Amino acid sequence: MKKLNGKIETILAAVIFAGVVSGAPLVANAAIASGTAQAQGEDNAAAVQSRLNKKQFQNVHVTMKDGLATLTGTVDLYEYKADAEKRAMHTKGVTAVRNQIEVAGKDISDAELQKKLSDKLTYDRVGFGHTFDAIALNVKNGVVTLGGHAHNYFNRDSALAIVATTPGVKDMVDNIEVDPVSMMDDQTRMAVARAVYGFTTLNKYAIDPAKPIRISVQNGNVELYGVVDSKADKDAAYMQANSVPGVFSVKNYLQVAGQPSERQ
Repeated sequence: MKKLNGKIETILAAVIFAGVVSGAPLVANAAIASGTAQAQGEDNAAAVQSRLNKKQFQNVHVTMKDGLATLTGTVDLYEYKADAEKRAMHTKGVTAVRNQIEVAGKDISDAELQKKLSDKLTYDRVGFGHTFDAIALNVKNGVVTLGGHAHNYFNRDSALAIVATTPGVKDMVDNIEVDPVSMMDDQTRMAVARAVYGFTTLNKYAIDPAKPIRISVQNGNVELYGVVDSKADKDAAYMQANSVPGVFSVKNYLQVAGQPSERQ
């Protein structure tokens, strides 16, 4: 019985030893793979950091894990935050970007920032069909949300650039809709503009290049935006737009100065 037990112990020891020996390469290979992945991540992080070798990114830091680049730190303008993300995304080995950069420029009150941006956007792209843009603006805790309509991508991108480069903007949300490309809509825009601004009591609004009556057209459907002096002017604009052949519908979002907004 003792001899039998001795043999069993010998066999078990051999099996355990063989398992340890055969498993050793697997453990070694796993350690090598882990070290290689870590080294690769460090290389990718260094590559991203090199693309951010600009003065505006001096306080931005990069970490990498499984192709995900995490950006932290501070910049002075929202434009720099967005640019850092683009640069990181276009780096070899990066499959996604988590942008945790904070915009740490000077603080501006929401009311002041709203007015500043509104003034800039009102006169943006004068002479480039900006009468046919109706871009809405809202500011809360430094976060700027843009909505409404732009009649082409150039005008939309110009509005986004203005916001991105304005000090005090902490973040930006782009909800601007670009009107569909249509030769018929282009003709309708011009016809509605002539009908509205050519009307006797409304042609005073053509004096200011900002043109407070904005005209948006989508597939023959017209929307009017802006601020006018009186309800009579608001009603006149609505009737003039409705009188244009080929117009399917008119939504009147014009506001009367000093009064709560009403829609037709």
